[in-house]
Amino acid sequence: MMDFISIPLVVGIICYGIYSLFELFVHKKERLMIIEKLSEKVDWTVLDGKLQLPSFAQKRVSFSALKIGCLMAGLGLGLLIGFIFHTFICVNFEGDWQMLSMAYGASVLLCGGLGLILAFIIENKLEKKNDE
Repeated sequence: MMDFISIPLVVGIICYGIYSLFELFVHKKERLMIIEKLSEKVDWTVLDGKLQLPSFAQKRVSFSALKIGCLMAGLGLGLLIGFIFHTFICVNFEGDWQMLSMAYGASVLLCGGLGLILAFIIENKLEKKNDE
């Protein structure tokens, strides 16, 4: 159906690929020439001691496991609260699936958020303890 455009399209794509490859190599040479010219003009004694890599000697504790654990505990608690809400309160609303889904969603999001807030509080307390 679209045979009339396939050949020019393939030729165009191949030409663009070859052009991009040549352009890549030319720009690389231009950048290297600019770096060489700058290195001749820059006085490196001015930058003495100002350019450093960050120090990774201090051991930083990652709290990602704490965050994930608190989030999962909060989601599980939210599902449990949603189930309890459905079992004891929503008995009269048998056909109302929107209220059921809203109860589950709200309780899961609320308890998941509370779990992340708890992880944040624990993380701050542990960092303050380590700083002292």
